[in-house]
Amino acid sequence: QGNQRNTHIGLYDLQTKQNEHLYMFEKDLHIISCSVNNERTLLAVSFCQYTEEERASHLLQSVSKYLTLLIEIHPINNVRVLKAVDSCVRVQFLYPVEGRNASTESRLLLISEDKYIEQFDIHVVAEEEHKVVIQKSGQLPRTKVVDDLVWAQWDMMEQRLFYIVPKESKSTLRCVQFYPDENFNSILESHLDIAVNDTQLKLVNFGYDYYQDHDITSKSLNLQVFTSKAGGLCVCCSLASDIPHEVMYSMFFLHKGYNKTFTVSLERTESHQLKEVAFMNLDYYVAAYLPGQFLHLLNIQHPDLLCYSLFLTGENARIDMLQNCSIRSPLVSTVLDCKAGSLYALSISDSALLQFLQKSKEDCERLAALHCALLYFQHTEDLEMQIIRWISENLSTCHSFDPIQEFIIASLYCRMCPETQNLDKLLPYTSLHDWIGVVPGVICATDIISLPVLEFQNSKGFWEKLNSNLESVKYAEPQLHYHSNVLRREWRNLSEEVIGLLLCSFGDFCLFTNQREERRTTAYLRNIFENAKKYVLVSIIFTLSYFVQARLVPLFEEEDYQQQLLMGLMVAQLKDHLMRHLQYVGKKKIDQIVLDYVANLLHLVHRIMKEVWRRYQLHSCVFCFDERGSAGEFAVFHIMSRILEAANGMCMPLPPGFHTLHLGLGVRCLPLHTLLHYIDNGVLQLTETCVKKLLKDLDDTEQNEKLKFSIVMRLPEALGQKVCQFWNHPINANLIARKYVKLLLEKLGNRQCSRPVPERLSVPVEFLPLNYLTNMLAEIENQGVHPYEKQDHVNARFVEETALKHTMTVLGLKYC
Repeated sequence: QGNQRNTHIGLYDLQTKQNEHLYMFEKDLHIISCSVNNERTLLAVSFCQYTEEERASHLLQSVSKYLTLLIEIHPINNVRVLKAVDSCVRVQFLYPVEGRNASTESRLLLISEDKYIEQFDIHVVAEEEHKVVIQKSGQLPRTKVVDDLVWAQWDMMEQRLFYIVPKESKSTLRCVQFYPDENFNSILESHLDIAVNDTQLKLVNFGYDYYQDHDITSKSLNLQVFTSKAGGLCVCCSLASDIPHEVMYSMFFLHKGYNKTFTVSLERTESHQLKEVAFMNLDYYVAAYLPGQFLHLLNIQHPDLLCYSLFLTGENARIDMLQNCSIRSPLVSTVLDCKAGSLYALSISDSALLQFLQKSKEDCERLAALHCALLYFQHTEDLEMQIIRWISENLSTCHSFDPIQEFIIASLYCRMCPETQNLDKLLPYTSLHDWIGVVPGVICATDIISLPVLEFQNSKGFWEKLNSNLESVKYAEPQLHYHSNVLRREWRNLSEEVIGLLLCSFGDFCLFTNQREERRTTAYLRNIFENAKKYVLVSIIFTLSYFVQARLVPLFEEEDYQQQLLMGLMVAQLKDHLMRHLQYVGKKKIDQIVLDYVANLLHLVHRIMKEVWRRYQLHSCVFCFDERGSAGEFAVFHIMSRILEAANGMCMPLPPGFHTLHLGLGVRCLPLHTLLHYIDNGVLQLTETCVKKLLKDLDDTEQNEKLKFSIVMRLPEALGQKVCQFWNHPINANLIARKYVKLLLEKLGNRQCSRPVPERLSVPVEFLPLNYLTNMLAEIENQGVHPYEKQDHVNARFVEETALKHTMTVLGLKYC
């Protein structure tokens, strides 16, 4: 309204932040609704012609209260009356897709308070300089779109109309999709258990009339529909509660086939201060907001477990500049303050979310904040670093979930799923299967609902994704997610004998075929190794390059055949899983997805270790054994133990060199009895690289001899044969001789041998039992029973000399 009490209509440009003047009325009008066409040549306006006081004066009995006009504004010319009625009318032009050439036809929706919607087809004649005038062909063609509705919402971005019609005891939600070059068609129908009897019409996103909305708020539905890019469709509804200081609201997750009803007990407040819940769309989340009381962020993609939804109260629930309930969410991540007439961009603060994560006391809060940070902010480097730091500080405070597992699985999900359609239904997003905890202050009830019915042809974008989500629900979506159970069974079925043989060189190893398990053939395992080399080793070199150059984390580029085998098994099973459900993608694309998945998995472990290494200011010299470890090294050792525990829980491969570095830190930081306990229980794994370095670098003091002997005694047989030769010590020689004799006698079994002819011994011995033993071993060797075929230095004479040295040492005599 201008200074002369004129009414001006303008169009605000979000880019230039300027108003474009469209039209002016030379009188003071109470405008209810207005809309401009795409070419900005036609304007539709609905306004109230007089007030209730004027009507009460009986002066305007024959004049309709509301008037709806269609105005030519470029050039300013004719004005045509579309409606002159006593019921309120809203107007909304339809918009074609962006980039389409100027059309000679515009379409306009009229939404009447009498619970019907109709469409006007307006044909125009183009003049010079994009000027148009309406064709003078009598009445404008119009079509009834919907009748007898009680609620409607306009989606201005996607040009679709959601509406509800009462049907028997329930209500029916429908959606009409308007197309640029076609008319329209009904595309969705869903039955909702929402009472709509005796309600007045409620309109959402058709403009805002303060007086009207204020009058019917208590009698109309507080309901809104939200959609997401991933094909999510949610209906949010505020419910009446008979209990004072209690608020109820429902979320119908139509793309999942169930709804959740939440009951929140409020802090004591005046009854007149209780307002209806406002709902806001944040794409990945829907927010239920009651100013001064709570802010509930519900995860749209994974609403099944409450622990993925963030329930905030007190100061955490405050939204800047929005302290009343008169708000609407007309677009994704926007909020309209209806009283102030201001439109705000709405987003989650990453700094506030991290602060909340750090100070949270409940597991449900930690888990929800962790997933929110990873899903909403798409793993930025700085955010990832701060989350890893929080994880390293809170490994022992999370009781119902493993933060390392959740970080890795959720990060993989967020990195991989945007690349390929429907991949989000096949990859895991959490390590939890259920949630037995509760969210303080919230009671939740879940009900199964019927799935929506879709009717569309060749429709892309949202409708295609929604249909895909509904198909997943029909085929039991949780069973579609890749799970490590099958991988774990496959991994455990590998015998210890096979795993021991894998410690040999890959080019030389020979595997026994197990007749009871035909899959355990040499060809099968060789194929698994080829998978690992083909899909993983290239990515390992790439991810290790940073650490090698920076000399930050001393990971060794060694061949860890156990981990390589696990990588190969994961590659094979993940490929099989994706091929069953993504056949249309193609083998080459699936191969790339699997490569990216495993490479990102290894990279995330590297990322955790890099941040932890940097935090405690460690260097590559920690892999020396000449001194004890520092407090920082012990902290890193503890974190690496938790990484190993998380990996074992998910049956997840670890980068090459992880076990070597872990064992090296254990030797530096742990007392001997604790170190041996960790080795015996599988927390620390003896690797060839670490054991070799340990045997060669440490001198033979009494304490070091005890450490070396304890390690050597625990080596697997195949590994022991490779590394024991690096320790030149009588104890080790004695151990080799004992194992040699044991193996010879085991090979002999019940075989009978003739009395051997005494040979000329290297040292004359008059101890008859030893003479007999050495002669018998020599005879066995002559008969071809030789377990150490590739180690000629291990023979009967070696055993004899070792036994003599050991005996002389025990007796305290000098051996010549």
